[in-house]
Amino acid sequence: MSAAVCKETAEHPRLLKLSSALFYAGSSFLITVVNKTVLTSFRFPSFLFLGIGQMITTIVVLYLAKINNTVKFPDFDRGVILKIFPLPLLYVGNHVTGLASTKKLSLPMFTVLRKFTILMTMILEAYLLGKTFSRSIICSVVTIVFGAMVAASSDLAFDVEAYTFILLNDAFTAANGVYTKMKLGDQGLGKYGVLFYNSLIIVFPTLLASAFTGDLHKALSFEDWSNVTFILCFLVSCFMGFVLMYSIVLCSYYNSALTTTVVGAIKNVAVAYIGIFVGGDYLFSWTNFLSLSICMSGGLVYSYLTFSSSQSPGKNAGGTQEQKIPITDDSSRT
Repeated sequence: MSAAVCKETAEHPRLLKLSSALFYAGSSFLITVVNKTVLTSFRFPSFLFLGIGQMITTIVVLYLAKINNTVKFPDFDRGVILKIFPLPLLYVGNHVTGLASTKKLSLPMFTVLRKFTILMTMILEAYLLGKTFSRSIICSVVTIVFGAMVAASSDLAFDVEAYTFILLNDAFTAANGVYTKMKLGDQGLGKYGVLFYNSLIIVFPTLLASAFTGDLHKALSFEDWSNVTFILCFLVSCFMGFVLMYSIVLCSYYNSALTTTVVGAIKNVAVAYIGIFVGGDYLFSWTNFLSLSICMSGGLVYSYLTFSSSQSPGKNAGGTQEQKIPITDDSSRT
């Protein structure tokens, strides 16, 4: 277990905890809807090109902030690659598979199948960080996964490729989250450095891959580049890619990792049910709808148990000490 994983000794003001959680929930909800609009409603052919746009936006925003002394993070050297590895690979895997699954799945099914991330994260935290979880937390996660499996079994638009992408996305998300916690704690890059170098290291190989596969040509030949509404949605998606990554780190800083997961689960309730009416690609059936409700009910139970565990600082639901990450001071807070 990383030596940097330890208890957080200082309690943050309740307002900062709440505002950072709401910031993450809002960012996550908005980018899901905007990505779905770009990739499905406008039928943009390249999720990879959209991911590249989000990476470039992250690089530009953080670089401009750095040269204006708004934020600080270490300058690039050869040691940065060793410090941050394997985060860039996990980052691009998470990015690409997430956008691909968003394009190929309806919003409700995307949301439900993303629940497997919780189980995968728990397994990785137990294996890599030595965390333990109470029986009640484990049972609530099993309920969530059961609901997801029922929903998947009754999916009227089942697509093997789409399900492969979403399960890969779950695995990449879980691994990216756990390794990010480890890197923030013991590598001295800070939250801005992790975000910046993740994007910088991987954007050029991703761009080359896009060009080599012909994906770049499809994106540049897209007929709606003259459509002002599409351009606006595309730019919003690019900027929200940066905002989402930052909001996750910020929420994890002011709250525990479990709280961040809870916020995502609560957000998913809104995404799933709104997605039934928005997007136009959800095929309704009572079995599928009820399984969505079972899955979301499990998410709310999980949320309740997690919030209850935070009543005693430094303890998780099983009474064991919860491990939190001291994020490197970046000299400026937002």
